[in-house]
Amino acid sequence: MAVLFENISNCVWQAFEVLQQDKSGFVHKSKLKVLTANIGTLLDLYGVERGLEHFRSTPTLNFDQFKYYLQKEVFSSLPNKLPLSELRDYETRIAEVCWLVCRKKFVCRENKIFSDESVFQIFRVFCMLADLVPDAHNDNTYQVLLHPSEVYNIAQTLATSLGCPWDEEDFTSLSISMGSFRLSPFIAVLESRSLVGVMDNFAISEAVTDIYQTLVEDVIKKGYLTKRGYIFPTMREYWFVLRPSELSYYKTRSEKDRCGSLPIEPGSRVEAKAGDKIILHTPERAYELGTTDHMTRVQWISALQLAADHSGGHQSYQRLQAARRKLQRAGRIQEMMRARAQLQQERSARQAAEGQAKELEAVVKEESKKLTELEELRSKLERLLEEETQAKRDEEIVRALQARVLAEEWEKREELERLQEEQHLLLEEERGKRKEFEELQSEKETQLRCAEMRLEQLEKERQALDEQLKLAHDKIKLSEDRKELLEARLYQVAPNLREGDRVRRAHSFMPSTKERPVFLEIRAATLRRQPKN
Repeated sequence: MAVLFENISNCVWQAFEVLQQDKSGFVHKSKLKVLTANIGTLLDLYGVERGLEHFRSTPTLNFDQFKYYLQKEVFSSLPNKLPLSELRDYETRIAEVCWLVCRKKFVCRENKIFSDESVFQIFRVFCMLADLVPDAHNDNTYQVLLHPSEVYNIAQTLATSLGCPWDEEDFTSLSISMGSFRLSPFIAVLESRSLVGVMDNFAISEAVTDIYQTLVEDVIKKGYLTKRGYIFPTMREYWFVLRPSELSYYKTRSEKDRCGSLPIEPGSRVEAKAGDKIILHTPERAYELGTTDHMTRVQWISALQLAADHSGGHQSYQRLQAARRKLQRAGRIQEMMRARAQLQQERSARQAAEGQAKELEAVVKEESKKLTELEELRSKLERLLEEETQAKRDEEIVRALQARVLAEEWEKREELERLQEEQHLLLEEERGKRKEFEELQSEKETQLRCAEMRLEQLEKERQALDEQLKLAHDKIKLSEDRKELLEARLYQVAPNLREGDRVRRAHSFMPSTKERPVFLEIRAATLRRQPKN
């Protein structure tokens, strides 16, 4: 009930606005009875208009009072949650009733390009995407306004589908000058910006119908597919129209002869099959569909999965998308408001600073040099403020880098502690080895001292042996001298002897080799005893 009432509020306001005799925001109850009776008939409710006579004591009602009556007396009989197909059907019929009331206002225009059916479709699209906002000049009235971004999307889509040029800068300047769009300016913008040079009324109607089906009737995708029959298992080609709740198929593209529909429920899923086939699994049964190529199959699989994901909701897919875009715009507006408030604060602070500067200028008017210095100081302060802002940003970056460096330092510290432990263990091992080496060195020094002592002893023995050898040499020399002396004496005693006999005789007096040292000693002693001449 609440969803349906919210969806048709814009249409009801359009009809309510037409029923006003003036711009006061009040409509006589007799006119509202007709509108209420028609809406009640569409909902299978009869006589709901009679309660208007007893609702409030005034002969007229404003829109808030009329909405309250409709909500409590008419739409309260509906269940809170309706299937999407029924919800779309109720919206269409109520919109048609409201269109009958306000049709004359929007259709009877000079130099119109859209047909009456296209204007009604544009009316439905506008009411679905627009917002109902209170009028700033009158508390009892409202305005149905469409955001420029939505107008941009619709106008560009219409121009693209008809092959018309689209001037983005021109529309931007137009949207800035107009702000939000009412229905009549919206239709005028579509005619003037999206239908440049197009004279084919059928093409225009078809393009508008495509936009209407996409946005209002919640059509996700359309196209030709082949379907395997249930009784006769042959593949036949149909024109398929996909919505979140169902997949309808028709004999031709005109969508006049409906052949049936495949229900799409939250439990439905899509499966790809060889040969560019698609299997649509529903809780009841599985349906086999065929495409012409791989790209078409991928597009249909994505669209069918999207329809299955949004089939269990109680609001149409396009309305959910519009609500999401509205939330995004609201978020951007809030950001702009915050930025504007901040700018206003900065402007106020700047104005206050300028006032103080003026006061200072009035006080020191004669001191032009000081004024110049103050202006330079102010510019310097502004520059410093920018630098400080940049420094804060840099400081945040540096803090992030310091945090990362600190983490790396902690890792390095842990690594160094581990290395320190390893070095400590290696140092202990080196100390043990050094101690062993010192013990070995002391042992070697002891052996060295022993070797030196032994060497000194051997040196003494060598010196003794040298002395003995020297004595032996002296004795040999002495014996040689005595030999010569003896030969000289023998020569004096026997001069006539031949040389060979003297030698033999001398040798006969010489002792043998073993006896020679003894002989030499005896000879030396004999010579010592002989008197010197």
